[in-house]
Amino acid sequence: MKIGITCYPTYGGSGVVATELGKVLALKGHEVHFITYAIPSRLSHFIENIFYHEVEMYKYPLFEFPLYAIALTSKMVEVAESHNLDILHAHYAIPHATSAYLAREILKSECEYKKEIKVITTLHGTDITLIGLEPSFQPTLKFSIEQSDGVTAVSSFLKEKTLSAYKVKKNIEVIPNFIEIKKFKKEDKEKSAGCLLGFCSGNEKILMHISNFRPLKRVQDVIRIFNDVKKKIPSKLILVGDGPERSDCERLCRELNIFDCVKFMGKQDSLVELLSLADLFLIPSESESFGLSALEAMSCSVPVISSNVGGLPELNIHGETGYTAETGDIKVMAEYSVELLSDMPKLESFGANARKRALQFSEDVVIPLYENFYEKILGGK
Repeated sequence: MKIGITCYPTYGGSGVVATELGKVLALKGHEVHFITYAIPSRLSHFIENIFYHEVEMYKYPLFEFPLYAIALTSKMVEVAESHNLDILHAHYAIPHATSAYLAREILKSECEYKKEIKVITTLHGTDITLIGLEPSFQPTLKFSIEQSDGVTAVSSFLKEKTLSAYKVKKNIEVIPNFIEIKKFKKEDKEKSAGCLLGFCSGNEKILMHISNFRPLKRVQDVIRIFNDVKKKIPSKLILVGDGPERSDCERLCRELNIFDCVKFMGKQDSLVELLSLADLFLIPSESESFGLSALEAMSCSVPVISSNVGGLPELNIHGETGYTAETGDIKVMAEYSVELLSDMPKLESFGANARKRALQFSEDVVIPLYENFYEKILGGK
């Protein structure tokens, strides 16, 4: 198959999943064309059968705001015609699904393009739970989803949210996020410890959080949970990522007088090395359609303490791979953390369960679901 993939090429979960999907499809012999405004962050080395097409933006005084959706549409048409694409796969509904719909209709109108290209839209999260709920976006988002030839969602929660919030009359197939199991596997802790030499002692437990530091990630809750845990368990906190809430998080650490016990790592690519140091992973989000960072931690045998929102309970099994609690319930999350960190056999058992659970989301399990879905849509069934 020849597949065009459009995603946001940043560190967010949707871009990561879209890029990893393209990489695996290419290695399996499919021809993959990434169509976006920058090369995806996870596309860091050459892979045969992968091609990148940059969406160029033009500045003109008449247009106060960039016309990215229109430029993207034109680039999709260009790539589809030049490379005879079978599928345009739009990750994240706004504006990618809309642009893909327009591209398909333009191609239909051109007599020389004989093939009917198919549009598949994958819903990832805030495109549905946050951005799409804005009144100015709702009609366009609903139309773009319903006009797609096929639609997938990364969790049952997100599927039901889409159907109920937008009254969408469209079958939505749940295909979860996935992980490269062979890559995300716990390394020897002594080997990994070198990256934080001088920060962690052998007697301290390591709590970790990874995100883009947006408000809905509630990173301040992570810090407050750690502050409670530290009073009972010798421990350190590692925060990985960057974003709008980072400065406020650093201020909070100083207010609580725990700044020396918290390591702000910023954006990192060596996640396996860092996760191999962790004893516990915290993800107290107020909205999480799947929880890819939690899956990465679980794959490295790290138990998870999470909120019970969105798709997180589908991934993190309460009382087996970690614990879930109500959003904002810092006290309960801290108590669960202390319970696990003070009971090594239980902590190790939960870590083993987390790894076993992660195996169910391996690329070997999930990628064939996408391939089968592509074939179904191309077959018109």
